[in-house]
Amino acid sequence: MQMPYQDSYYTQFAALGPMMDYHQKQTRNSQWKRQPINELRVEPLDKESSLYANRAKMDPSVSEEAVEDTAQNMKLAIKCGGRYYPLRDTAWKSLLDRAKVNGTALPKLEKKSLANILNTCLSLHSASALLLIRDEKVSATHSGDEKDYSVLAIDQLLATIVENLNTRFPGHQFEGGYSDHSLTSASWTLPNQKGELLGTYAQTLQAMGKAGLASRIMPGLRFCTSDTGVASAKMSALLLGMQYPIHIGGIVSVDHRFEANIDRFTKKLDMLFTQYGNSIAKLEALTKVQLSNPVNAMTAVCKKLAMPKKAALEAIQMFEGAYGDNAATAHDVFMAMQEIIFILKTEHVPEGKLLTMEENLARALTLKWSDYDYAKAVSY
Repeated sequence: MQMPYQDSYYTQFAALGPMMDYHQKQTRNSQWKRQPINELRVEPLDKESSLYANRAKMDPSVSEEAVEDTAQNMKLAIKCGGRYYPLRDTAWKSLLDRAKVNGTALPKLEKKSLANILNTCLSLHSASALLLIRDEKVSATHSGDEKDYSVLAIDQLLATIVENLNTRFPGHQFEGGYSDHSLTSASWTLPNQKGELLGTYAQTLQAMGKAGLASRIMPGLRFCTSDTGVASAKMSALLLGMQYPIHIGGIVSVDHRFEANIDRFTKKLDMLFTQYGNSIAKLEALTKVQLSNPVNAMTAVCKKLAMPKKAALEAIQMFEGAYGDNAATAHDVFMAMQEIIFILKTEHVPEGKLLTMEENLARALTLKWSDYDYAKAVSY
C-alpha cells in the first residue's frame, strides 16, 4: 500500500466528495514558507550521510519512513526554518532554478559533491524562495516573487469549477479524479449538452457512415493543475465514450504567475462554452481533409509531435492493417493516433505523462495535414 510520504504516491477518486475532502485536508496540512535563497542549504540524505545517521537536525514532523523513502530516491534534504526536510523528486527542477544551475551531469554526481555545488550556487542569490512542504517533504522550491509564482489552492479551484458547472452545464456528471505529488486532474461528462455541443459534428459522423461513433461520443471537460510547477490551472475539452478520453484542445488556462488568483480563474471559466465549440470545429474540419497517403501522413505527424516511437509504430501498424493503401481523412488518422495513448496506458505509463501525450496529440488539430501527405514512405 502506498503512503503519501512516498515520492511515487498517487490516488484516484470515483466520486467528487472524497476528492474535495482530500484536497481540503491537503490545503490545511500544507505549509508555504518563504526564505532567502542564500539561506537554503542542501545536504545528502543517502544511507552513508551524517544526516541519515543522526536525524536530530530533521524537522520533528518527518517520519522514519519518509527518510527511508528519500534515501532510496532523491537522497537529498533541504534546510528551511532551521530544520531539514527530505527533498521530493518534484522539487528537483525548481531547486535548480533557484540555484540558477543546470546540466545533465548533476544527477550523476555523488550526493555530497552535488550538495556542495548547489549550496555554492544558492549562496549567490539574495532573492526569496517559496517552499511547499507537504506530506513530510519539500515538494517544490518556487520563486518567492508572486509575479513568478502564485499559489492557487486546489480545493478552491475545484470549488469554483463545480459552481461554474452547476450554472452553465446542469446535469454534468463527475467522471473521475487523480492526484499525485506532481499534478491533480478531474473530468466531467456533459450529457445534457451533447446536442448543443456536438450536434453538427455528430451529424457529420453519421453522414460518413460512423453512426456508432456518433452515438457513443459524449462531451466532457478535464481540469488539471499542479502546485509543483508542472502545469497551469486549466480546463480542456474532451470527447468521452471511447476506450480512452480524447483531448481536443485547451479551453481555459491561468498560469501560476503574475499574482494570479482564484477570481482570475473564475472569470476565465466564462469562456468554457464558446471555446468548447471552437475545439469541436477544429476536429470536424479534419473530416474534410482527404489524404492520399494516410499511413505516411500518420507517421510524419507522429514524428512531428514527438510521440513515443514504440507505441506510435504499433498504432501506425494497426491503422495500416485496417486501411491498407486506401485513402482516408485526417479525422480517421487523428482518431487512429489515439491508440497511442491506450497503448501507453496498458504499459502503466504514469498519469502525468499520459496527460502530456494527450495534449501533444491535440496539437494535431492545428496542423496543415496536406503538408504531411507524402507519397514516399516516411521513416520514423
